Amino acid sequence: MTDSTSDTMNIEDYLAQGGVLTAPGNVPARYRGELMRMMSSFVDSELAASAGFAGSINFAPGIKERIAASRITLEKADHAERVLGVMESFGTDAKRYQAQHDWAARVDRDADLGAARQAGDMRLSVFHYPITGWADAVAMNVLQGIATGVQMTELTRVSYGPLAEVLREIAPREARHAELGLEGLGRVDRDEARAALAYWHPRVAAGFGVAGSARFDTLRRFGLRHTPNEQLLARWESLVAEHLAALGL
Repeated sequence: MTDSTSDTMNIEDYLAQGGVLTAPGNVPARYRGELMRMMSSFVDSELAASAGFAGSINFAPGIKERIAASRITLEKADHAERVLGVMESFGTDAKRYQAQHDWAARVDRDADLGAARQAGDMRLSVFHYPITGWADAVAMNVLQGIATGVQMTELTRVSYGPLAEVLREIAPREARHAELGLEGLGRVDRDEARAALAYWHPRVAAGFGVAGSARFDTLRRFGLRHTPNEQLLARWESLVAEHLAALGL
C-alpha cells in the first residue's frame, strides 16, 4: 500500500477501491502468487514470441520485412527483460529464469494444446506452435498482436504500481507490432493469408482463457483483472473482423 493508507483497512477492500501496491514488502502472499503468475506468463510469452520471430527473419521477402521481423524480435526480448526486472524485486533469479526453457522449442504443427500450459512453462499456448513461412508469420503476428492490444487494456491497469508503469511503457511498442503485421498482411498472397489466418485464429483465441473463469473473481478483488475473459475475447473478435475486412480478407 501507499504510505498514506490506513493500517486498519483490509487489503482486499483497499484494492477493490482502486488501491495500488508499490513495493514487495506491502504484498500479501496470495496476491504475490497471482502477481508472479501473471508476470511469468507475460515474460515467457514474450521470450517465446521473440524466439519465434527470430526464426522468421529469413522468411522475409524483402529488406523492409526483415527489418520489421528483426524489430519485433528485439523489442519482445526487451519487454521480457523489463518485466523480469520487476520479478527480480521479488527475489527471482533473472539469469536462471531466462535460461530455464528452450524458448524456440515448438510442438507439432497439428498438436491441439487448447489453453494448456506446458510443464512449468507459462507462455500462452499459441507460442508453442511453429511458424512455417512468411505468410504464416505475418498472420500470427496480426492476430496475436491485436490480442495483445486487447489484453494490454487489462495489464496496464494492474494494482501493482511498478508493473503497471513498465507495461504502460511497453504498450505502444506492442501496438506498433500489430500495425507492422497489418502492413505486411496487405502484401501477402490472399489465399496464403486466408489459410494462415484460419490456422492461427483458434490458437490465438485460446489465449483468452475460459468463459466464467473461477479465478477471475479473485484477480478482480486484487485489482489484477477488471474485464472477464469472454468480454476480452469478444472485443478481439470484433477488432479482428474490422481489420481483416479493411484488407479484403
